[in-house]
Amino acid sequence: MKVHRLWEGEAPGALGTGPEDIPTLTEYSDTNPSESRAAFVICPGGGYGGLADHEGKPIAEFMESLGIKSFVLKYRLGPKYHHPVMLHDVNRAIRFVRAHATDLGVDSTRIGVLGFSAGGHLTSTAVTYFDAGNNASTDAVERASARPDLGVLIYPVISMGPLGHAGSRENLLGKNATPTQIEALSSEKNVSLQTPPCFLFHGADDTVVPIQNSLMFGTALAEHKIPFELHVPQHGQHGFGLGTVGSPQDWRQLCSTWLKLHGFIK
Repeated sequence: MKVHRLWEGEAPGALGTGPEDIPTLTEYSDTNPSESRAAFVICPGGGYGGLADHEGKPIAEFMESLGIKSFVLKYRLGPKYHHPVMLHDVNRAIRFVRAHATDLGVDSTRIGVLGFSAGGHLTSTAVTYFDAGNNASTDAVERASARPDLGVLIYPVISMGPLGHAGSRENLLGKNATPTQIEALSSEKNVSLQTPPCFLFHGADDTVVPIQNSLMFGTALAEHKIPFELHVPQHGQHGFGLGTVGSPQDWRQLCSTWLKLHGFIK
């Protein structure tokens, strides 16, 4: 396990020099294989105010068991930070893995992003707000594309409107978010023809983040003819992480099959 700072110096927009001001990627299985592997940047949830431990390391270990290189993102949080800082962090994380693909043992054409709850919202912004990189930059990382090749969203916050999650919205946008900000960060409104294929899993009876979030995002993907899978177990209260093996909330086999379909598992 190895921890990488996303920026060598102070991160853009930093409001201090403490650990909470330094976004990082924790790399799992840092022994480089002879063959480049697919990779995932993992975004734990926590309402944009914390990072849930059970949505970080255990997810990385599961992905590693599939032969996928894993990186857990520590992104900056509210209420100290607000958008677009979190988006900058996840974009930079994807660029970082792609720019350093050879050294990390990663295939630069197979880099996905996976997130839970508010981390699922961050994932939804990563698959809708990205660019191809800045070729004029003197920073090799900034020259790399921030577009993920796949997205995996588990009980994600998608909307910043009434059907979203009020705590996530306040931490992301502040107490006085404008209608324009709410519209811009409601990811169901930002799907484009360039959005990568996505896998969604969300309990129908989630009382924290309503299922409508995933349904709206799935509808937007369908309207743009983006390949996706959406799985909705009847029961799945918020925050189940990996889910208990064999339970209706266990999304691992479904996701593994989908990842194989998209060439992330050989």
